[in-house]
Amino acid sequence: MRKKERYEKVIAWFQENVPVAETELHYNNPYELLIAVILSAQCTDKRVNMITPPLYKDFPTPEALAATTPEVVFEYIRSVSYPNNKAKHLVGMAKMLVNDFQSQVPDNLEDLTKLPGVGRKTANVIQSVVFNKAAMAVDTHVFRVSHRIGLVPDSCTTPFSVEKELIKNIPEELIPIAHHWLILHGRYVCQARTPKCATCGLQMMCKYFCNTYKVTKEEPKAKNK
Repeated sequence: MRKKERYEKVIAWFQENVPVAETELHYNNPYELLIAVILSAQCTDKRVNMITPPLYKDFPTPEALAATTPEVVFEYIRSVSYPNNKAKHLVGMAKMLVNDFQSQVPDNLEDLTKLPGVGRKTANVIQSVVFNKAAMAVDTHVFRVSHRIGLVPDSCTTPFSVEKELIKNIPEELIPIAHHWLILHGRYVCQARTPKCATCGLQMMCKYFCNTYKVTKEEPKAKNK
């Protein structure tokens, strides 16, 4: 299957079967989402959603968070991965928002990545979710699913190279939702250890499925377990 055809078929399937796709992180404003995304690095959204309500309540503004200490924040987030570093990042992020950005979350990659704890992936999530920009955040799910389906070649060995390939081939207006399509598919269907190929609607469009099950006909059958 040619690249263009694969992209068209995959996008069409998602549009029909997953018309609504959005972040599973809970938040009420850009500031809260920024906190949640920083906390979600190498941690599940479910865990982040469990600990953020008290954090949002007690530090409702960048000013409030900037006025506290990492030691205080640590007690709120101790159950996430790398809580010490993330506590420092959150306080540092809040201080920079207050001092450099009038307490407003920036809307561009350059300014976002100046904030402590914010790398390219986090910045792209904020740009996409908050500002609906054509930014593709590549996490482990997006990286894995893009390779398995065959949307990106094996030569794309870094998140940035995957990001560039996806941006090049997905229509600009669909990039924000496509980010969530790939994440959710990786989280619930195309899982790392045991992908649910037998029930996946992308079988005939998926390079991994066709290669694994030696599919050459129109109606593939997965191997019985």
